[in-house]
Amino acid sequence: MLHRLTPIRLRLRFPTMDALAGLLAGPRAKGAFLLRMVMEPPWSVRIEDRAPLCLMCVTDGEAWIVPDGGAPVLLRPGDIAIARGPDPYTVAHRADTPPRAMIGPGGVCTTLSGEPLSESMRLGVRTWGNAVDGSATVLVGTYPWDGEVGRRLLDALPPLLHLPAEVWNCPLMPFLDEEISRDEPGQSVVLDRLLDLLLIAAVRAWFSRPGAEPPAWYRAMADPVVGRALRLLQNDPAHPWTVASLAAGAGVSRAALGRRFTDLVGEPPMAYLTGWRLSLAADLLRETDATVESVARRVGYSSAFALSASFKRVRGVSPQEHRRPG
Repeated sequence: MLHRLTPIRLRLRFPTMDALAGLLAGPRAKGAFLLRMVMEPPWSVRIEDRAPLCLMCVTDGEAWIVPDGGAPVLLRPGDIAIARGPDPYTVAHRADTPPRAMIGPGGVCTTLSGEPLSESMRLGVRTWGNAVDGSATVLVGTYPWDGEVGRRLLDALPPLLHLPAEVWNCPLMPFLDEEISRDEPGQSVVLDRLLDLLLIAAVRAWFSRPGAEPPAWYRAMADPVVGRALRLLQNDPAHPWTVASLAAGAGVSRAALGRRFTDLVGEPPMAYLTGWRLSLAADLLRETDATVESVARRVGYSSAFALSASFKRVRGVSPQEHRRPG
């Protein structure tokens, strides 16, 4: 389950999480764009919405995903694909079918010449396509933003991730298929959470494949020492951690923790903590109107000045500059 940031007594306490849950707290669905696409050949849709992350599941028929810079991928029933943005791609009944429609930012659908199609191809609640009884059905869930914390996860994924049905078995897909066209109170929140769960299941299955090469932070969670240290840092980044206190919490010496952590994670404990704190701060600066002083204390810095100095040194801009859009 994904968690929200909850302040307690001027200090941010994070619910207990593992490395994957912590990073998935970044790209959590919030007002995500979800629909069921029902199509009858010939069909081809160009995706140029610049969304950071999109999940696609086929429940009936087949669909090709054709990235601009990679090999086409065929989706069959039960398969799932995760496309990383913002690069465009095409979804079609055949890999060589020219696009006939385009999805732009915000999920706006038009012809290639810009004429609106959203209403003319509307088939019902969150259902869109060229035929009510089309032979291909694709469930689409798009995250509208990524965030700094989520970028750690996105950077660990390929541009187009594909999990065939035979290598993973997820009961969430039929549930999402059932819920996506409902129009009930709170339905958007239900769908957001389902999308989050589906993403967690897919990423976990991807990292667990035979021969997979998961990122260092994911592999390190299995280590009894470094895994505990990572959880301590992620669960309470505002704590005044030192290598000594972290080593005590992990039950080893400072030297042993330093060596083991650096070997498995790829950076020393305090460097990891700095990056984690700054990622959390970056998201809080963009998502809330909290003052820099408040954000600083919530992620473990003694003052706005201390946060600003670290933020500028590591990211090259001040917190205020980061907060201002583009």
